[in-house]
Amino acid sequence: MTNQTVQINKGLEGIVVAETALSKVFGEEGRLIYRGIPIQEFVENDALYEEVVYLLWNGKLPTKAELDAFMADLASKRALPDTVVNQITQFPKTADPMVVLRTVVSMLHMYDENPDDLSPENLRRIGSNLLAKFPTILATFHRYRQGLDPVAPRTDLTHAANYLYMLNGKEPGPRSVEGVNAYLVLLADHGFNASTFTARVVAGTQADMYGAITGAVASLKGPLHGGAPTALVKQMEEVGDPANAEKYVEEALAAKKRIMGIGHRVYKTYDPRARILKRMAENIAKETGNTRWYELAAAIEAAALPRLEAKRLYTNVDFYSVPLLLSLGLPTDMLTPTFAVSRVAGWVAHLLEQYADNRLMRPRSFYVGPEEAHYVPIDQRG
Repeated sequence: MTNQTVQINKGLEGIVVAETALSKVFGEEGRLIYRGIPIQEFVENDALYEEVVYLLWNGKLPTKAELDAFMADLASKRALPDTVVNQITQFPKTADPMVVLRTVVSMLHMYDENPDDLSPENLRRIGSNLLAKFPTILATFHRYRQGLDPVAPRTDLTHAANYLYMLNGKEPGPRSVEGVNAYLVLLADHGFNASTFTARVVAGTQADMYGAITGAVASLKGPLHGGAPTALVKQMEEVGDPANAEKYVEEALAAKKRIMGIGHRVYKTYDPRARILKRMAENIAKETGNTRWYELAAAIEAAALPRLEAKRLYTNVDFYSVPLLLSLGLPTDMLTPTFAVSRVAGWVAHLLEQYADNRLMRPRSFYVGPEEAHYVPIDQRG
């Protein structure tokens, strides 16, 4: 084999493949900005998720009139075609909601009269269609598997409030809406993460947006990306009671086990999203009376951080996302899909960038197999 020195960046670590004006993570400082605006400013000013979506897609914050028109357009697209609803009710009730979401997103291409036009105007139309329908897809399947009729979306509720309303069939409390809205705002985009990169790779082939978003959902399902909440729930169930947290953490670290929800690939300090979600999770727990999950998370964090801060391992976004959503009554397998309800805003924004300045992504690999081999007829193989 030819001797060659090749630098291999596994996982494309440190490789810059594109420019983006959408979000930037300051890992050392624990900051995240959307188009220059720190994420905490959105929450501090009670910004709606729809405002953040508009900002990511249009490069500026909307005026009141622009926001009203944008929200009305999204609300008008929430309902699923009847045939798609009927198809969902044919799925196995044991299906993973992420697989349902992935499947239905792909199906929606067939019910779109103009799915392959890659003009900016049509891409925005498809993007708003998908963003509007993500909650409806999930709520429809969630109720179907419980033997309940789907709840039709309402056009007079915000994106966060309507999602909770469709899941439970009743209007949610103000703290619950505030918490879910903050969750959607804080997870809307986060640089070139795996699912975002997947979407852009698919779009780079000039494939349609439905296909690119299907790929993103498939990527988010993986346990090393959006599937992490499942392990967090298991950890909290193993602890069982806040009083057991100290012993659990001590024994886990002695056995070289990870404390799930502590540590991040990029952040080397406390995740700024987790700081906000901790407060929101506590508020929701008080409103719903379902305090178990928040109390468990807070106890585990209190036990873990003093032991891990020296290694620059701090609380990440999953840690308080999980108790926030569990306190609302969502089952474990709906946590990652709800992440997708938020992140689709960022996916669409990145796709708008990719299609506008496209180049096919074609990284190279370094061949390490034999270079001098020959075919052996089958009757001569030993």
